[in-house]
Amino acid sequence: MIDRWLRRKSVATIIASWLEIRLAKRHTGRVQSDLQNAAKVLCVSTPLRPRLGIVLGSAFGQVTDEVADATEVGFADLPGCAVPGVDGHAGQFVIGRLGGADVLLQAGRLHYYEGHSMDQVTFPVRVMAAFGVEQVLLTNAAGGIAPDLAVGDFMRITDHINLMGVNPLRSQAAAGFVDMSATYSKSLGQALGQAAADCGIALKSGVFAAVSGPSYETPAEIRAFAKLGADAVAMSTMPEAIVARQCGMEVGGLSCITNAAAGLGKSEISHEEVLDQSRQSGKLAARLLTRFCELA
Repeated sequence: MIDRWLRRKSVATIIASWLEIRLAKRHTGRVQSDLQNAAKVLCVSTPLRPRLGIVLGSAFGQVTDEVADATEVGFADLPGCAVPGVDGHAGQFVIGRLGGADVLLQAGRLHYYEGHSMDQVTFPVRVMAAFGVEQVLLTNAAGGIAPDLAVGDFMRITDHINLMGVNPLRSQAAAGFVDMSATYSKSLGQALGQAAADCGIALKSGVFAAVSGPSYETPAEIRAFAKLGADAVAMSTMPEAIVARQCGMEVGGLSCITNAAAGLGKSEISHEEVLDQSRQSGKLAARLLTRFCELA
């Protein structure tokens, strides 16, 4: 009786594993097809073929106003691409010239906390790579943890800590394990530093902690993150950085500190506060990224 039950269970396990592999292959094939078709949409929309891409998080949306000869392509027009539903995230690609350089801007991003899968969250970065982008700057609005970070500061990301509890490359190990020992490019970091100096900005640098959200962190969590070495925290960026490295792209990271992290400020944290500070920092962020494009 037990032997028969074990045999049945073994057969069921084999069938389940076979189905999982078949479904994974079908999903991978569909994603690859969507990527190729999405890249074709971008190719048809513009004669430009930028090597530099920038993901514009909250606080960086005004950068699109500085783009010359701009072509806009909405996420909804790209096969396989989801659409963001968070205020401050437009959900479109803007292709044009910024600081004299050809650039592909991702205006707004998809977040894991919205219910999107990691494949969906990172799909736009894969589209960038399929379109020919070789360097990508990932920006975000973040809560400041380090004592030397004040609201309104800009922080160059030197490394990150993945506290989301998930990795965007899960189920993709067959494609190879991605080295993350030098995720954030020194040369792009130097370009950010020079751009900030030229704009009269005191650019800080530090380690970024990525959490899943959508709730803000507790004061106890922030104290724990600080002990881990985190200087700022937000609910994005890390998945895109990992996938960009998998795609062979050079990665830079930049945070705008829009609020003090939980327990470090004088008031409760709200999305309205983040958006308000983002608007206040928008013009300075646009100047900084325009100069960065001239140097990158």
